[in-house]
Amino acid sequence: MHMASALISSAVGVSMWGVSGATAVKSSRAMTRIIEPRQIPMMGIMGALVFSAQMINFTIPGTGSSGHFVGGMLLALLLGRYAGFLTIASVIAIQALFFADGGLFALGANVFNMGVIPCFIVYPLLSRMLSSDMAANSWKRRAAIWLSAVVAVQLGAFGVVMETAASGISGLPFSTFVLEMLPIHLAIGVAEGLITVAVVEYVARTEPAVLAAPSASGTPSATAPRATLAVLGVLAIITGGVFSWFASAYPDGLEWSIANVTGSAEIAEPATRIHSAAAYLQEKTALLPDYDFPVADAHSSSEAGAASQASAEAESETAWGAPNIGTSVSGLIGGMMTLALAMLLGWTFRRRMPEAAT
Repeated sequence: MHMASALISSAVGVSMWGVSGATAVKSSRAMTRIIEPRQIPMMGIMGALVFSAQMINFTIPGTGSSGHFVGGMLLALLLGRYAGFLTIASVIAIQALFFADGGLFALGANVFNMGVIPCFIVYPLLSRMLSSDMAANSWKRRAAIWLSAVVAVQLGAFGVVMETAASGISGLPFSTFVLEMLPIHLAIGVAEGLITVAVVEYVARTEPAVLAAPSASGTPSATAPRATLAVLGVLAIITGGVFSWFASAYPDGLEWSIANVTGSAEIAEPATRIHSAAAYLQEKTALLPDYDFPVADAHSSSEAGAASQASAEAESETAWGAPNIGTSVSGLIGGMMTLALAMLLGWTFRRRMPEAAT
């Protein structure tokens, strides 16, 4: 669901940066009033786990497409809407800056689709459903959590379509594009919901209060104990360092939808100053593009690049599951960067709390 900058116009890109930036400011201000010390390690470890999980694309049978875990709903459930949003925003920013996953100019749109929508649109609805009666009924609780994750992915996919249509620079017809995007992301959402339920239920076994209705401030009633955090941390390391070798080589749902509409998953980026500047900056900051060591022929001609990409995809298909040091290094470094950034944010908010609140 990570949008490339080629899909959005200058006006839409700047606007989405503004909306997501304003949400980050609002969330940061809220966190300086409500953050508790126990939330800080949870933010870091859950951020690292979501980063690692997003590296693993899973094949959607019978489609030739793949999808990956998003995690915005999971973070909102376990951290609250403000901390959850800032954590998923940290994940997406690190992906764009250091791994060239999603366009840097499209960062605001990607944060909105994968962060604002689940944390501030879907999560408030779910929190009302998680009354004490529902929390006591395991099947109703699981169904509500699963459905919320599915809806979050669907709304995020629709956000991509709306932002692309509003930009009007890609040549993707709204009706055709939306009919490709929503069904494939429904399948992705089903998997997203199952993973979200599994992780939330695991945490709830050690701390049942996690599933209690959140406070009015949006802070969850409890966080996972240290033993559970340790397990989640080890899972993040294994996921980024080993499980990432098993990612599907098929295009993700967005690329697949674009290819079905246009015949190619690639769309030429407009030659505006702001697009060019963002692309140049991203090229300089992306130390491990596409979660691997950079290749020497990164500036070859378009035809050679296309041939190289096709060859790489074919090799990836035959070597599925084979150890890849570049992928492992990317997963471990990205997870550690997310852990550090999320915890740094948490410590900063804690230090800025009014004396009366501390």
